[in-house]
Amino acid sequence: MRKLLVSGICALAFASAGANAASYPSRPITMIVPFGAGGPTDTIARIIAERLGPVLGTTVVVENVGGAAGSIGVGKVVQAAPDGYTLSIGHWGTHAVNSLVLPLKYDVARDLAPISLVASNPYLILSKNALPASDLAGLIAWLKARPHAAWVASNGVGSAGYLIGSRFKAATGTDIGFVPYRGGIGDSIKDLVSGRIDLMFDQVASSMPFVRAGTIRAYAVTAKSRLAVAPDIPTVDEAGLPGFHFAAWHGIWAPKGTPADIVDKLNRAVVTTLADASVRERLTKIGQQIPPRERQTPEALATQQRAEIEQWRPIVGAAGAGEH
Repeated sequence: MRKLLVSGICALAFASAGANAASYPSRPITMIVPFGAGGPTDTIARIIAERLGPVLGTTVVVENVGGAAGSIGVGKVVQAAPDGYTLSIGHWGTHAVNSLVLPLKYDVARDLAPISLVASNPYLILSKNALPASDLAGLIAWLKARPHAAWVASNGVGSAGYLIGSRFKAATGTDIGFVPYRGGIGDSIKDLVSGRIDLMFDQVASSMPFVRAGTIRAYAVTAKSRLAVAPDIPTVDEAGLPGFHFAAWHGIWAPKGTPADIVDKLNRAVVTTLADASVRERLTKIGQQIPPRERQTPEALATQQRAEIEQWRPIVGAAGAGEH
């Protein structure tokens, strides 16, 4: 009798899991971007959401929830019902480094269910056009001659702009200050164009349109090779700052406890989306590299997330990320 009872419970569990996948999704899904509109994460999210919705047979709505280097938006997903209707998109800063620099009320590695890596791209070293330096060596010389004179945009202490800027200070022996922007890159890049701030370390996805338009200046790309979308911009190695390599990878997560069959369905839908020719073309045009199929798994994203946390742990300490 006991064996029959256990068997019945197992059968009900499997039936319930199958029902989850069969009925999901039955309403729109919200994908939360932890920054304001117009930034690279927002751009990537909207490209993916536009195709992911039809693949899943529903609408994927992008919601911007900025603030505190992205931790407010991520926290909202952590607290959401684990039913697959609220997703988090973010990058190495929001889903790895923030855990090292901010007093979070959640654990980025334990309180979210990985879905898939989606894209990665390097950063550009940028300035307003009014700065006199025409190349990176000239920029560094100008900064060294003017301590405390230049201001850099960031999304707050511990954000990508802050950490890369801190590494830039250490690597070049310059002294620059940081201006936090609650609205994210969308707001700060407007101030760079207008000349209200001096420098920015930004992803290719959001800054290239302004570089192409000639409204801001790009000195170098933080990669080992030049970008296909901007072959005229030198690498940091070519420009005189060897080894200054940084790239932003993006992933998608669901709240912890989301049923495994729904996670699997979401992963398969993301994989299908990333294989779409139009999606690939649009992501490539903004400087994104799509991970190979074998890295488009929940396990690969979890591994990337853990590795990034350990890689940045000593760097965050050396950068003094807790200092304002």
